[in-house]
Amino acid sequence: MGDESRRVVESALCRKGFKRLDGKHRKFVFYLPDGRKTSIWTETSHGSKHRRISETNLRWMAKQCRISYQEFKRLIDCPLSREDYEGVLAQNGFIRY
Repeated sequence: MGDESRRVVESALCRKGFKRLDGKHRKFVFYLPDGRKTSIWTETSHGSKHRRISETNLRWMAKQCRISYQEFKRLIDCPLSREDYEGVLAQNGFIRY
């Protein structure tokens, strides 16, 4: 994964439990399977849906999602499942069941 398009990243986030909030910004918040909203969120830029997200911005998004850049790449490319992501968040104390 180098620079990914906004469409690819947003689609992957939605498949992994993030929901896009309506509003001025393209903000995505992570929800637990039982529907509880968490404090974990990220944003994407407003450019064209085909615009590439730079590595710098992908690194920032990873930080917002409370995981390493390598884990974020795996989250977007799909080897890191939603359940695996939740496990990382729980192990690091960011969510509780």
